[in-house]
Amino acid sequence: MTTPYAIELDGVSVTLGGRRVLDSLSWTAASHQVTALLGPNGAGKTTALRCVTGLIRPDAGVVRVLGGQPGGADERLGLMPQSVGAWSAVRPGELLRYLAGLYPDPVPVGELVAELALGPLLNRPYRRLSGGEQQAVNLAGALVGRPELVLLDEPTAGMDPHARRRTWDVIGGLRDRGVSVLLTTHDMPEAARLADRVWIMDAGRVTLSGTVAELTAEASLEDVFLRHTGGAR
Repeated sequence: MTTPYAIELDGVSVTLGGRRVLDSLSWTAASHQVTALLGPNGAGKTTALRCVTGLIRPDAGVVRVLGGQPGGADERLGLMPQSVGAWSAVRPGELLRYLAGLYPDPVPVGELVAELALGPLLNRPYRRLSGGEQQAVNLAGALVGRPELVLLDEPTAGMDPHARRRTWDVIGGLRDRGVSVLLTTHDMPEAARLADRVWIMDAGRVTLSGTVAELTAEASLEDVFLRHTGGAR
């Protein structure tokens, strides 16, 4: 069934450790577009992503992913976390070949290696890679199964400018091919460049949303972000 939204959160609340992390949170990520979820540290972005992947079950509200329940379409979902400790002893080449073997029609590993300039990294243990290099490997791992929806948590954190631009090009290419993308980032130029729609969160709620053009009609995205978030509390 085709749906206009790859992700829908409707009135989602989550309490962790006695603290309300998500407070009746509602937002959508449109199909075949790039959606940016912005917020200061502690705003609840990562918790929201965990609700989308089914790792956290909300106390209240509804989460829909590709028209179904979280966890019900895992083979159609690509996830790029900020770190993958379980991969520490694995070499990226071995890892990507293993991940490719899990899917019936994977992206050829060589294509991902070329697109993300991973060649020099393939035989080095994952734990010995820099943070930005690990992120590039994480991205390749998220894409190898040809997902319909990709979740990117701070995708360019720690990357040098060359790697960041390559990643931006890859994300733009995903949208061009009809893949839905949700990304979280603290990089305002990144969000402004890539996103079709932006949702700004603070304290577990949406404080503002719109297209980049709408939000930046009179100020930069960073200025808008600062006006509509309170930062650390």
